[in-house]
Amino acid sequence: MTVTIGTRTLGDAHPTYVIAEIGLNHNGSVEIAKELIDVAAAAGADAVKFQKRTPEISTPEHMRDVPRETPWGTMTYLEYRYRVEFGRDEYLEIGAHAAERGVDWFASPWDEPSVAFLEDLDVVAHKVASASLTDDGLLAALRETGKPIILSTGMSTMEQIDRAVDLLGTENLVLLHATSTYPMPAEEANLRMIPTLKDRFAGVPVGYSGHERGLAISFAAVALGAAAVERHITLDRGMWGSDHAASIEPTELAALVAGIRDIEPALGDGIKRVFPGELAPMAKLRRVGAGAAV
Repeated sequence: MTVTIGTRTLGDAHPTYVIAEIGLNHNGSVEIAKELIDVAAAAGADAVKFQKRTPEISTPEHMRDVPRETPWGTMTYLEYRYRVEFGRDEYLEIGAHAAERGVDWFASPWDEPSVAFLEDLDVVAHKVASASLTDDGLLAALRETGKPIILSTGMSTMEQIDRAVDLLGTENLVLLHATSTYPMPAEEANLRMIPTLKDRFAGVPVGYSGHERGLAISFAAVALGAAAVERHITLDRGMWGSDHAASIEPTELAALVAGIRDIEPALGDGIKRVFPGELAPMAKLRRVGAGAAV
């Protein structure tokens, strides 16, 4: 089974779909968002992803009045959420820039009005954040769109994942194994969940959403069969904001994409053969021919 997002196809025997997660790392600035799109395009990523919220709906009640120190002064957490949220005009500008740079763009809606907002902009797909995996109303609204859905599975039990997949259906679904620790220590990566999910949901493309420092774990995910890899990106990990520390910088994103493109042909097909490049060394070095007693 394959899933098509924009002009790219996800699934076995297709290139790994690389998603550069901008999220809120634009810090409310369209110019920073466009710079990050440029970074993703220059690195060869396939897509950029944002987050879309209706703050008065998606902000937990107990968090709304919590003070937050920001570059714009002290404000409540709810005020901060409004401050970094893009509206229609900003997303039209961002979407046009992504199209110019040849990368897909979509977002994680955190509430049902945000689904309608993104549908009005005709995004190519929707992403479900791990925190939203148990939001039945949101999942139902997303299924109604008929668009491809990418579902992250962090902070979730297998029973919760089963229920979410039942609600969404397996057609046009991509699962991402994830561990929602920021940043994530290696011992929490549990990458063997990638083949576990592939076995459990046969035919559904399974990828990896990483929050670790460095690139090695993401490379290992590709070697284990990840159909997509998502990583947070930033212009500088030292920037203000909650996700920058668990993000990769422009040179790392370029190295990530280049490494993935090297790994893909190296995986082969699992059928043992003698390759053309081995013939000369075999003639030079093998003393006993095929079929001889060992």
